[in-house]
Amino acid sequence: MAFLADALSRVKPSATIAVTQKARDLKAQGREIISLSVGEPDFDTPDNIKQAAIDAIRRGETKYTPVSGIQPLREAIVAKFKRENGLDYKVNQTIVCTGGKQVLYNAFVCTLNPGDEVIIPAPYWVSYPDMVLLVGGKPVFVDCPIENDFKLKAEDLERAITPRTKWVILNSPSNPSGAAYTRDELKAITDVLVKHKHVWVLTDDMYEHLVFGDFVFTTPAQIEPNLIDRTLTMNGVSKAYAMTGWRIGYAAGPLELMKAMDMVQGQQTSGACSIAQWAAVEALNGPQDFIPKSRKAFEERRDLVVSMLNQTKYLKCPTPEGAFYVYPSCAEAIGKTTPSGKVIKTDEDFVSELLEAEGVAAVHGSAFGLGPNFRISYATSNQLLEQACSKIQRFCAELR
Repeated sequence: MAFLADALSRVKPSATIAVTQKARDLKAQGREIISLSVGEPDFDTPDNIKQAAIDAIRRGETKYTPVSGIQPLREAIVAKFKRENGLDYKVNQTIVCTGGKQVLYNAFVCTLNPGDEVIIPAPYWVSYPDMVLLVGGKPVFVDCPIENDFKLKAEDLERAITPRTKWVILNSPSNPSGAAYTRDELKAITDVLVKHKHVWVLTDDMYEHLVFGDFVFTTPAQIEPNLIDRTLTMNGVSKAYAMTGWRIGYAAGPLELMKAMDMVQGQQTSGACSIAQWAAVEALNGPQDFIPKSRKAFEERRDLVVSMLNQTKYLKCPTPEGAFYVYPSCAEAIGKTTPSGKVIKTDEDFVSELLEAEGVAAVHGSAFGLGPNFRISYATSNQLLEQACSKIQRFCAELR
């Protein structure tokens, strides 16, 4: 009898974490590496949020918290959803978890039976399918190619739904593509979902505040109130407030689901870090002037990277609506040969050779379910982005 669970054979390590670690290893060997693989803001957590954490420590807020989160944070979450999304939730319809990942995993543990299907538009965040597989569910992938702006079309969703479909995951703005759904695009999708009453919606809104230009963010339950009783609306403080290491994600949804997630979390981690929760209260309730400043910086970086990549031989880079990623196609580079004699057969070969030759770390698109593309995070300085894009241009120019 094998010691390790069979479920482990169905999953693989996170590709984004693996690439980031490889970049760290090369840097430790003395290589000059520019990492564009990390999905976190390079800004520091705002001072008022850090001060709220310090104040909480000094008040002695260092004990176990209720499993679903401290009351002030859950009230702040209710207020946030009402203020920013027009959604009415009660405090007992919310939950606080150790990051957005735990929100998602708890939801899948609570709802998926073996063989239940979860529709996942591709490209997708790397953890979605593996979480589904770990609990015995079946990921159903729907390709959303560059011709569709990396977005799910209503007719493709309709074709993917079966009697076994339990969830459809919507992530807008998207990791890895940065694509975001307009209100009309989401309305077409919710019109399909209204007809299929057995399908639930898991909406990952983690990048909600990072949208550019005149783009207006909307979330499914805001567009279609008839879906609110089968929608889990997930968010967190990681991206908007540069709080990735604080590990606070949150969600709101139907009471029955919230009770089930509370039960699972009670046997898993119990409440999230008390100090991080008090910091999150300040993030949601305090001054919001940090957000437009960081948004402006990200938009400038996006424009820089898109411009330079579209001037690069063999690459085509769409302009994303949000997040801090671009997802260029390297299709024209497939089949080309590097100066060292390596033939690039896949997008994984492309990013591997780019790292070896130029010291630029990116993540191959096949890890996100759709290639030949690669993901670049532009959550770093303009100077480093210019250097990295110049290195990518040189790498591509030398392909034959």
